[in-house]
Amino acid sequence: MTQGARNLAGRMFGSWVDDVNKLTLRADLSAGLLGALLVLPQGVAFATLAGLPAEYGLYSAIVPCIVAALFGSSRHVMSGPTNANSLALFAVLTPLAAAGSPAYIQLALAVTVLVGIMQWLVGVLRLGSLAHFISPSALFGFTSGAALLIAVHALKDALGLPSPASHGAGALLVSVGTHIGDVHQGALLVTLVTLGVALLVRRLDKRKPSMLLGLVAGALAAAAFNKWAVPPGGAPVSVVGAIAQPWPPFHVPSVDWRTLPDLLSLAFALTIVALAQSISIAKAVATRSGQRIDANREFTGQGLSNIVGGFFSCYLSCGSLNRSVPNFEAGAKTPLAAVFSAVLLVVLVALSAPLLAMIPNAAISGLLLLVAWTLLDIPRWRQLIRMQPGECAIAGATLAATVTIRMEVAILLGTVLSLMAYLHRTSRPAMRTMGFDSRGLDRRFVVLAHQEDALPECPQLKLLRMEGSIYFGAAAHVAQRLHELRAAPDAPRHLLVMAKSMNFIDLAGAQVWEDELAARRAMGGDLYFHRPRPEVLDMWRRTGFLDRLGADHIFPDKATALHTIYAKLDPGICAGCKARIFWECQPQSPQSEH
Repeated sequence: MTQGARNLAGRMFGSWVDDVNKLTLRADLSAGLLGALLVLPQGVAFATLAGLPAEYGLYSAIVPCIVAALFGSSRHVMSGPTNANSLALFAVLTPLAAAGSPAYIQLALAVTVLVGIMQWLVGVLRLGSLAHFISPSALFGFTSGAALLIAVHALKDALGLPSPASHGAGALLVSVGTHIGDVHQGALLVTLVTLGVALLVRRLDKRKPSMLLGLVAGALAAAAFNKWAVPPGGAPVSVVGAIAQPWPPFHVPSVDWRTLPDLLSLAFALTIVALAQSISIAKAVATRSGQRIDANREFTGQGLSNIVGGFFSCYLSCGSLNRSVPNFEAGAKTPLAAVFSAVLLVVLVALSAPLLAMIPNAAISGLLLLVAWTLLDIPRWRQLIRMQPGECAIAGATLAATVTIRMEVAILLGTVLSLMAYLHRTSRPAMRTMGFDSRGLDRRFVVLAHQEDALPECPQLKLLRMEGSIYFGAAAHVAQRLHELRAAPDAPRHLLVMAKSMNFIDLAGAQVWEDELAARRAMGGDLYFHRPRPEVLDMWRRTGFLDRLGADHIFPDKATALHTIYAKLDPGICAGCKARIFWECQPQSPQSEH
């Protein structure tokens, strides 16, 4: 490649183009082969979970994988079908059309294009920072709820039971309970063999493709049962059937565009789910690789992958953690590993189409049950319960909403709950009464509530440390606390606020200090500040509070503040005071002066 071509490719795809050489190509080819092997069973399983024919899961691991890798930000993220996206798509489309029907497939492709456009707009308009407002606890609860739904939806094929009339999780559980006596022995055997082999391989060597080997074992068990163990008059273990073609065909989604408003609302919710997954997975892989992720570029790449993919028979895709982490651990150096993975997948499907048709549905369900158990992440739930009960409650509420109501509403609910919890915490900034440690001659400043042997407070000057922002949500709490300090019996008339941890104030916060200044001066005292932040000072200048307060009431250090304020205290009260906590209170001891 000429230098000019490299520069052009670098501007289009990123700086990784300059790193491509024989060594990286060899490493990327090896990692790409592993990625193709991993997605082979996953693509079939996830398409089934989405209510689509098996080939659509494989198509979705080809075109989107290439586009997202070339135009995204991460060097290691592999895109394609995921369990959460598949289940979310199934949840929002089944009220509109029967799963697997031609109308359902067209809706899935049309929604994929719309999601891609929204993702692309988020990236182009540089709104990637919005993803940071999706709470990790809400996302974890959503993932755990999705895991339970995955398990519920997998039970039917895992046990070889008939499909219920309704696709809801409740209806499925009722149907399973009603027909539990009709469990297909062959399907149950295949499910257990698939699970057992996959778990055994994962335990012995995590680098081996455990899901693929489990699927092979399940297929062999199904073939053996269908040949030698089908009872007279009984049904064989059902299989996936023939895959239409190995490469994704170009197809313009055909839907009634009068339903566009409804589709846009569904696409918006799915976009939130996909964006949350994409950035979370990209960051998780970047934590291991040390790469810096550009959220806007990542969203642009994901958007383009779904726009293009929607016209090539691909359904909703995003970064896949199950493929991205193994891709990195396999030694991938550039996004070309994802390109190789997609190309090799086409070759594998073309060569093994007759074998893929023999994959039993029960084996796919076994893999889905394994995925569900992994996603549920019981150890993390234990950690949340023990260390962060509040975050655990948010995750639990999101989980419950995911299982009982629409999934897109659930993740929005979890995010809103997280924001409400954050607002509640920040609406009560800490206001700590300060004093002096009685131990030693240096008399360090300490929080009185945390110091048993502290010196007593000065009867004329209150020392208060503000910790947190004072905005409209916190103004009432701060004002009430200041009022309580003034209303206490024998309350000090002067107040020195240590404000270096007061990060921000708005107009409501500025009004709190206006009222406090007026109240302090009305009671014969005054208000002072130690080291307020530049942003706070700027707000005070714009509101005129700084002029009313006086620049001489703001101090750069505590010693200067105490020395200046001491001169304004009532000498009559000082004469009878026994606290004498300031050095200025003891002029008779020169050795103890500041």
